[in-house]
Amino acid sequence: MPPKGKTDNSAYQKLKKDIAEDSIGQLYIFHGEESYLRDFYLGRMKEKLLPAGMEEFNLHTLSGKEFDVKKLQELVDCLPMMSSRTLIVVSDFDLYKGDKEGLIKVLSDLPDYVCLVFVYDLIEYKADARTKLAGVIKARGSVVPFNRQGQDDLVDWISRRFRALDHDIGTEDAKYLMFLCGDLMNGLISEIGKVGAYAKNHRVTRADIDAVATPQLDAVVFQMTDAIAAGNFDRAASVLGDLFHMQEAPIKLLAVLGKQLRQLYSARLALEHKKGTAYLMEQWGMRNSYPAEKLMNAARKFSLPWCRRAVIRCGEVDLAMKSTGASGQELLVTFLMELAAPVKNHPAPANR
Repeated sequence: MPPKGKTDNSAYQKLKKDIAEDSIGQLYIFHGEESYLRDFYLGRMKEKLLPAGMEEFNLHTLSGKEFDVKKLQELVDCLPMMSSRTLIVVSDFDLYKGDKEGLIKVLSDLPDYVCLVFVYDLIEYKADARTKLAGVIKARGSVVPFNRQGQDDLVDWISRRFRALDHDIGTEDAKYLMFLCGDLMNGLISEIGKVGAYAKNHRVTRADIDAVATPQLDAVVFQMTDAIAAGNFDRAASVLGDLFHMQEAPIKLLAVLGKQLRQLYSARLALEHKKGTAYLMEQWGMRNSYPAEKLMNAARKFSLPWCRRAVIRCGEVDLAMKSTGASGQELLVTFLMELAAPVKNHPAPANR
């Protein structure tokens, strides 16, 4: 078992080893948030197992909607043509529903030439360790979670992707891109493409990123709290106006803002108790240090009473949105003005 709070990547690392050493097994279950990695390694398996031009004969696919054990058995029984292996890919079928006994029989007796992969994309993988089926999967196959990558791995990957586009990017700017656009490779790959196409110089700059990258909602809302911390209410109001123009629902914006205010409060408490970035990351389950560092820096500009009051008022505004007929946009604008006023009139004390 991995240490508490750590992700177990042993199955993922073994998959990479299996592919590199041409020792791909007979049964895999792919699941997890990082669809880019899942699709990448499924593609690598196809390259290794299926001779070029023979994919039509040796690659068999089955969707969850059309799945039944009899069809699976028929595909398993299909001998490879001009190849030593066949690859069967079953998409979005819940293994723990339906004919478990039939599945157990098929999975327990997979021929050596078969590689069977169950891919979970649109549905969540939920194993039931108490069942006999789970025991067969553990004995005969490998359950591979494709988890969000850690900060260092993502920075390296972003750098490699930019190098492939004949560009270079610094570590801090790579972290900024992750903060702005999220830390899922599937989303980042398109943003890297846009930035790479836009950048005029070999070195990608933050200005290049800001010019064309599409920020995620959390990053945009953080711009509001940054502007409030800097005493720039006009900037904060402008960001909120842009979000309204994009037709983001006020209740959704308040939910994101509320989360950030709670994180800001946690960061301020961490400073009060001489805690650092690592403590904040642990409290909020953050994989990457960059957003935690931004929160800690922002917290230095706010007082503890301000943070506490902001969290309380956010809850009150949320209740008002849900229980009164008041305009959500008006409530948000009023709340933003209320947040900005104490920062102007009562700056945070010097950092302890």
